[in-house]
Amino acid sequence: MDTHHKDSTTNSVVTDTLRWLDNVVIEQQFCPFAKPVRDKGQIRIVVQQQNDMASLLGQLVTECEHLLEQKNVETSLLVYTELLADFNDYLDFLDMANEVIEAAGFEGILQLASFHPDYVFADAPTECPSNYTNRSPYPMIHIIQEQSISDALESFNQAEAIPERNIAHAKTLGTEFFLAFLPKQASKKQ
Repeated sequence: MDTHHKDSTTNSVVTDTLRWLDNVVIEQQFCPFAKPVRDKGQIRIVVQQQNDMASLLGQLVTECEHLLEQKNVETSLLVYTELLADFNDYLDFLDMANEVIEAAGFEGILQLASFHPDYVFADAPTECPSNYTNRSPYPMIHIIQEQSISDALESFNQAEAIPERNIAHAKTLGTEFFLAFLPKQASKKQ
């Protein structure tokens, strides 16, 4: 596990993120490809504390470059603590981030997955447990190497059924299960 952090507040963010990753994403198998990468210590978590969009976008490019240079790191989680608390602001940032990925020449090599404490799928009611498949303790972007996805999908039977399985499983678990892994400020909104 490679974590890039400086202080006790950041350590708390990393701890919350790992708790969510282990207990929700991996244990509940929302991403069946996460466990091997976690077990090998190939996940890098970087806590972003910049307070302007330009710096966040610049750090995204830097992290993409780092990910491609480091053979011992398979994937990166950029966790945002200062900006992007508002879900609509986060979605705007995600659009910009995808444009930056394309402009920097990473399209087809890297892709972004999105997670936010207030994540809502376009076709789901706000209170639907299925939204919790993409709700995380903090706003974050997951940078994924596309070749890794392709390799994982080749060895996984019925990968196309994962989203439907995740939605059904989230509904079975219910909202209360997920709230235990989100910061108190996120759960107060519910």
